Amino acid sequence: MTTKSRVGVVGAGLMGAEIAFVHALAGHGVILSDRTAEVLDAAVDRLSTIYDKGAAKGAYEQSRKAEVLGAIRTTTDLSEFGDRDIVIEAVFEREDVKAEVLATLDAACAPSCIIATNTSTIPITVLASHVTEARRGRFVGMHYFSPVSRMKLVEVIPALDTSEATVEFAMTLCAAVGKQPIRIKDVTGFAVNRLLHVMMIEAVRLVEEGVATPEDIDLACKLGLGHPMGPFELMDATTSSLCLQAQQIMFDAYGERFRPRPLLKQRIQAGYVGGRGRKGWRR
Repeated sequence: MTTKSRVGVVGAGLMGAEIAFVHALAGHGVILSDRTAEVLDAAVDRLSTIYDKGAAKGAYEQSRKAEVLGAIRTTTDLSEFGDRDIVIEAVFEREDVKAEVLATLDAACAPSCIIATNTSTIPITVLASHVTEARRGRFVGMHYFSPVSRMKLVEVIPALDTSEATVEFAMTLCAAVGKQPIRIKDVTGFAVNRLLHVMMIEAVRLVEEGVATPEDIDLACKLGLGHPMGPFELMDATTSSLCLQAQQIMFDAYGERFRPRPLLKQRIQAGYVGGRGRKGWRR
């Protein structure tokens, strides 16, 4: 790996935009792609706000803002990824959506390019089936955590055919952008989400049973367990609908211990999903 890699990111949502951001901060040249220019413009605006907030806290140098944001070029055309050393897919957490993007990237990228997926639950070997056999040695999972600009961990997950050189590239790249990578076996939900969603499911059950309020459960997790955020705050930040989706995938794989709670489904159906500007558990 060169010290300044050429990085592509597909998906300019909450995760993808911040993945692009941390690579630009590290001095990598980044292309960020999504379906429309409007989505890309909104992502760049969010990153500008993130930079300003970080600079106010001393995390970033205000004088570097133009340089960092200028290192992120946007496009709606995946054919522009032909010169990338690595492309990270961060689109909607559904296999059919990812499959279409991965097949397009496989055709657009150079044979030497590594394709990584930021999936949080879908097995990497399953997603690797949507690229050609020639690419599968250079296909790997890189699961960043939200918000990417602050969270240090990345789960690096090799598929059955992923080469050791690809795993080493991914691990080194994570370290180069200030992240701590851990190598995880390729199983549904990997490690962190299997732990996290068991806790989330039990937290919703406690509310269903009237044991405690969402506010008090969040407070208990922060003051009693040392967590930076409680489970309901986290569901509001990442959206309850995404949590339900992850739990359903793990329920299909592992059974009862990941069965989503009825209250979670009811609230989502009523529109209480959280996220930007929408009501959730705590707001």
